[in-house]
Amino acid sequence: MSLAGKTLFISGGSRGIGLAIALRAARDGANIVIAAKTADPDPRLEGTIHTAAAAIEAAGGKALPLVVDIRDEERVQAAVAEAVRVFGGIDILINNASAIRLTGTLDTPVKRYDLMHGVNGRGTFVCAQACLPHLLDAANPHILTLSPPLVTDAKWFRDFPAYTIAKYTMSLFTLALAGEFKDRGVAVNSLWPRTAIATAAVQNEIGGAGMLAACRKPEIVADAAHFILTRPARECSGNFFLDDEVLLAAGVRDFAQYDMQPGAALQADFFIEALPGMHRSDDMMKRGSAA
Repeated sequence: MSLAGKTLFISGGSRGIGLAIALRAARDGANIVIAAKTADPDPRLEGTIHTAAAAIEAAGGKALPLVVDIRDEERVQAAVAEAVRVFGGIDILINNASAIRLTGTLDTPVKRYDLMHGVNGRGTFVCAQACLPHLLDAANPHILTLSPPLVTDAKWFRDFPAYTIAKYTMSLFTLALAGEFKDRGVAVNSLWPRTAIATAAVQNEIGGAGMLAACRKPEIVADAAHFILTRPARECSGNFFLDDEVLLAAGVRDFAQYDMQPGAALQADFFIEALPGMHRSDDMMKRGSAA
């Protein structure tokens, strides 16, 4: 199944995983709405909504780059209206935008707490609320949120509680919206990587450039997202997917293609139990502290 002609509204789609998902869909001939804040180059971050749009067009898709702060309800509604005007509707919402601060309670400024909960929780809700009226009219509507599986063990919360709770708020919306729209045909799922992914967040907030060798490329998440988004919506909702499990089910066996450095031991994501041969999440924290 293809995403040809489908319209994807992607928050934070100017770089990293969001852009990788956009480029994979663009290869099918999809329409991509890039709803992100970076309009001008930033020395700390690679890419803008305009460079992303150029890459999407080069890959075979159609792009609509829009400067959007997803915390701003009116701006999101205006962006959704513009997307519908240009492309005729919205088929898929990707809640990708996220803010991160890996610190404990005493070292997390309230301003950063508010930013994480504003982008991660509020932003997910605002985008879903704005897109849902159009998703309900789509042939195979999906909401896919980049957030981890829900758990209650304190070990996943204790190191950086403010960020963890902000990410789990996104996951709670997957659970809630999947239940709310179960009988109306909108698939609502979460997707999360098994390992650390080579993104600006990993380089700038966690382990520095030296940690990238232990990461997988964003394309593994993009390929998993494509498989989910091409499934019948009424048969695929309320799931918390891991990228490699999705691809195994899709028949992928060569995961070395996604490694940043062939043969390097991979770093498990800090919301996921490490598999044999992987670094554990506490290793990631030690690396971050040393960076």
